[in-house]
Amino acid sequence: MKPTVYIETTIIGHLTSRLPKDPMVAGQMLATRKWWDESRQRFEILSSEAVRLEVTRGDSTAAAERLERLAGIPLLPLAEDAMDLAERLLADHALPANANVDAIHVAISASNSIEYLLTWNCKHLANAAMRLKIEQTCRDSGHEPPIICTPYELMEVRDV
Repeated sequence: MKPTVYIETTIIGHLTSRLPKDPMVAGQMLATRKWWDESRQRFEILSSEAVRLEVTRGDSTAAAERLERLAGIPLLPLAEDAMDLAERLLADHALPANANVDAIHVAISASNSIEYLLTWNCKHLANAAMRLKIEQTCRDSGHEPPIICTPYELMEVRDV
């Protein structure tokens, strides 16, 4: 059985957007595309209705490209158990009050026993300073938290 990965909205955005002049963001986008092309097949990829709603926002042409990337990926619903956990993540200050969608991503991942949550959201999700509180809140709610990481951290390592 393949390990499971929840694909969060920033991953879809990095797959479809034009490379910017900012070298750091361009590097993230290139790493995302490399992971998608070379490592994705090692995992069972999942996403959610929350991601589908997020990627439909903005320019209609860009939204169509993002939706195309989601095509064929099973979308998990926002079940009551996940909503309860998302609310607790916010109430326990594991995530800031304005990070409700981020709480939903963590909650859907944890409530569905997803092993990894792949993201470029380093402000709220792939953030070492916040990780312990997110993990503790998930565990206190009876869920094993996903490993929140970036594509850099989830690439296959090959000896050269």
